Amino acid sequence: PAVEAGERLGFLPGTLTDKIDPYLRPLYDALNEMMDPEIVPKLMASGTIEVAPLAYMRGRTLNDSFVVLDEAQNTTPEQMKMFLTRLGFGTRMVVTGDITQIDLPQGASGLRLVTRVLSNIDDIHFSYLTSDDVVRHTLVGRIVDAYTEYDERRLASRRERDEASEFAGRVERRTAARGGSPRDHLPKRGRT
Repeated sequence: PAVEAGERLGFLPGTLTDKIDPYLRPLYDALNEMMDPEIVPKLMASGTIEVAPLAYMRGRTLNDSFVVLDEAQNTTPEQMKMFLTRLGFGTRMVVTGDITQIDLPQGASGLRLVTRVLSNIDDIHFSYLTSDDVVRHTLVGRIVDAYTEYDERRLASRRERDEASEFAGRVERRTAARGGSPRDHLPKRGRT
């Protein structure tokens, strides 16, 4: 999916290829690492390798293919469903993404949802990677761990606040039902 990481690039002039190339740079980098960089353009020109924006998948059936959806954390639930239903005969699909890097509003990620919706379907498998699987600089694994710990602490703090707020609301409702004030439940010396 072509979702910017928080910033807006605005209107880009040129052809479709010119417009989507900035989003596809990581894919081209990976292809050039896996095979001879001189062969990649030839395979793309012949149609053996096709790079296509998710927006252009609707209505297609992908037969006899190996299809990769990368950065899937930035698909909406509707986009994820649309992509997965493009599966044709003789095709394998791989969906990759990192739910800690969602750039969508309110974290509404198709990748997050698909693991709940499809986890019990035969022939669909999920693999979960950790910081130990990072193949970039070793520091990246430690960065991932630090952010994971930070997010867990923040989530725990939010839960505590929510529980305290819920408790205060129950006390207030119970007291109001009895015709009193929440202050009536404070010890006398605690009242102001």
